Amino acid sequence: TTILGFKKDENSQASDGKTERKEKLKPIKGTDIITHLDVSLEEGFFGVEKKIAIKSFKSGMQTFSVNVPIGIQSGDKIRLAALGNPGKNGGKNGDLIIHVKLLEDQNYKLDGINLSTIIPITPWEAVLGTKAKVESIDGTRTQIYIPNGVQSGETIEIPNKGYKNAKGERGNLIGKLEIVIPEKITSEEKEMFKKLKEISKFNPRSV
Repeated sequence: TTILGFKKDENSQASDGKTERKEKLKPIKGTDIITHLDVSLEEGFFGVEKKIAIKSFKSGMQTFSVNVPIGIQSGDKIRLAALGNPGKNGGKNGDLIIHVKLLEDQNYKLDGINLSTIIPITPWEAVLGTKAKVESIDGTRTQIYIPNGVQSGETIEIPNKGYKNAKGERGNLIGKLEIVIPEKITSEEKEMFKKLKEISKFNPRSV
């Protein structure tokens, strides 16, 4: 068929259809799967491999091994490439993104890469001074000297006994002194405290 002197291309419709189909089949990357993982302070210090179960759109429940690196912090993300939801039309899979939360520890509090802990001492240790061993998160014990006349709330800093950063460098361990009063005392101890009360001129309320 000739229109205005030009011959109509009978294959043009088919060609257009192929173009549309190619556009529809454009590869689309799969969506990421986002989940959370609780990590203890000790696990973050040493690094650990943990199992995590994830439910994806098409594959159902799947279990993956996650390597938690040394020095991980709350809010850090671990990205596992191509373990997310499958792509379409040959597109790449999405990623598995894990938001890490460090759990509170019974013995230590984290501040950056420093750790703090409580060092309980007796009233007579606070008055006379003493030596004490303080355990760090790696299980080692460091002997420290507590001078005489310390007060509750004072701190002693132990270098290189804290948490770690990603390079493995350690922070400090900060021991907070806490004077602990015995809940039960013997009759002899009670008499000694009475005697101390009689002879001592110290009154903290008049300072």
